[in-house]
Amino acid sequence: MTAPTTMEALLVEELPVGEDWRFEPKWDGFRCLAVRSGGAVALWSRSGKPLGRYFPEIEALIAGLPGGDLALDGELVIETPAGLSFDALSQRLHPAESRIRKLAAETPAMFMAFDLLREGKDDLSVLPLAKRRARLEKLVGKAKTDALLLSPQTADMAKARDWLERSGGALDGVIAKRADEPYRAGERAMLKIKRHRSADCVVGGYRTEKGGAGVASLLLGLYDKDGLLHHVGFCSSFKAAERRSWAEELEPLTGGEGFTGNRPDKASRWSSERTVQWVPLKPKLVVEVLYDQVTSGRFRHGTRLLRRRPDKHPDQCRCEQLRHPLTPVELAELLGG
Repeated sequence: MTAPTTMEALLVEELPVGEDWRFEPKWDGFRCLAVRSGGAVALWSRSGKPLGRYFPEIEALIAGLPGGDLALDGELVIETPAGLSFDALSQRLHPAESRIRKLAAETPAMFMAFDLLREGKDDLSVLPLAKRRARLEKLVGKAKTDALLLSPQTADMAKARDWLERSGGALDGVIAKRADEPYRAGERAMLKIKRHRSADCVVGGYRTEKGGAGVASLLLGLYDKDGLLHHVGFCSSFKAAERRSWAEELEPLTGGEGFTGNRPDKASRWSSERTVQWVPLKPKLVVEVLYDQVTSGRFRHGTRLLRRRPDKHPDQCRCEQLRHPLTPVELAELLGG
């Protein structure tokens, strides 16, 4: 089975205005196209990689849906007692089938559906979103399983703004789609709006450039309630000349213990090339950074430096700044349960 192509989103600053726009939450999960053709089921990532072996319970879910051939666009999510968990999804990408089966039984994934592209012999991708949405709602209603969820959709700007304000954790922003347009595979035909936030962080260490002449990235930390400084992310958004000046500025702070809680000693899951070597610093320097996404108390992506904060004491940089959870109760409320 050939991997299908997804419709993509263009990042914009503000929610679009107009009666033809429909808004949906942008979920912090794994984008997934689920296809059932001739009884065979395949799950595909946005990049065209097969996901089925990592989520056998979703394969079974799609296989058991009513009707014939299907093509669903949606997001894979996992709910834990603390809320939706991106880390739980990431743990599924494991080479051992026994491990995957164990996790699938302990923390089963769900399919958050937001589009229906094929149903039986009908190619719905050529229809406007409003008609595809009506068919999707009927399908989810007939499915009668808690593992197939219908992603909310609204034309209400106030509700879309509320979703946007909740974003930063399990919600990754808001997606805007035209109700009168077909599914434009391979095009950035949707809009995505994300709410960037800022946080004051302690610089607990840094990594050097390969040549060792300048600072490659600042390692950021926040204190927990027990006074431990945890590594929560990095910042590398500065130019070559600034990298050399950062090295001079940080030199007097070397010799400290750096992070006393979680440390940046392991290679990143998302960037295996990133060196694990780093220089610890005395926790004296505070910077304000701009971030977009938090997972398990850490910045998912690199942050952007806004300014130094000499007016802030390091002890004021607390982990509480990064809490944007979507609890099970909030999820049920958002889904209309």
